[in-house]
Amino acid sequence: MDQVHTLRMLSRNKGKDLKLSPSPRLTSENRALRTRGARILAVTSGKGGVGKTNVVANIAYGLARRNRRVMILDADAGLANIDILLGLSPSYHLGHVLCGEKKLRDIVVRGPAGILILPASSGIQEITHLSRDQQLGLMADLGTFSDEIDVIIIDTGAGISNNVTYFSLLADEIVVIATPEPTSITDAYALMKVLCMKYGERSFKLLVNDIRNANEAKEVHGNLSVVAESFLNISVDYLGYVLKDDNLPKAVRKQRILMELYPNSRASLCFERLVQKIEDSLDKSAGKDSAKMKV
Repeated sequence: MDQVHTLRMLSRNKGKDLKLSPSPRLTSENRALRTRGARILAVTSGKGGVGKTNVVANIAYGLARRNRRVMILDADAGLANIDILLGLSPSYHLGHVLCGEKKLRDIVVRGPAGILILPASSGIQEITHLSRDQQLGLMADLGTFSDEIDVIIIDTGAGISNNVTYFSLLADEIVVIATPEPTSITDAYALMKVLCMKYGERSFKLLVNDIRNANEAKEVHGNLSVVAESFLNISVDYLGYVLKDDNLPKAVRKQRILMELYPNSRASLCFERLVQKIEDSLDKSAGKDSAKMKV
């Protein structure tokens, strides 16, 4: 069964993958409270194990090396590990913020190239069921960084849980990570379907990770975008791809960022191209915001 047929079957299976517990939807009031100065990028996936956190770390590093002020919010309640990946040992994490013990500013740690990191902690239950007050509190806290940060990258969990949808909806742009595996592709489609049908999201960016060549990545995007546009009427823009690279697990074992340790490796060069695209998007958005202010 090919990818397109599998995706079409999934698209017709309405209802079965949408029986979710209530999840907070961002109203116009919520969106108005988003960080105004910084652009927010949510990096998410329908399936775990697709390399999402490595993507976040390398994109953040690449942007920081280009003199962008970058912050990572680790919002993966189940497998929070950005601090471990970077060899950091934070004293506090997002759980301390959600229970009222700390503010976001109190838990910030600094990583490679000056990246600011808001660490989470694996298995904290508070982040999976945020109350209205906690949602607004987090947005207000993020707003305090608006003059200090150019881009906030949210490393969400995987799947279609309340945690994933909430943090995805905070973002200006949603980047969905998928690999060529059929389960990864169908789960990516399921995530976009939920965000579209339940919350009205119509625009996504797709990054294909851990692939053999550019043609394979374009095939994944082509199959996914055709079905998504046909059945959901949403836009799935092609952000790019990251090639398989034997240096990546080496960097992980050394708790270093791939682009820092192996800057000329296959995957690092892919990340450089992705960073350039994201930087161009940031500049374009900044230009639009400036034009609006002059009107």
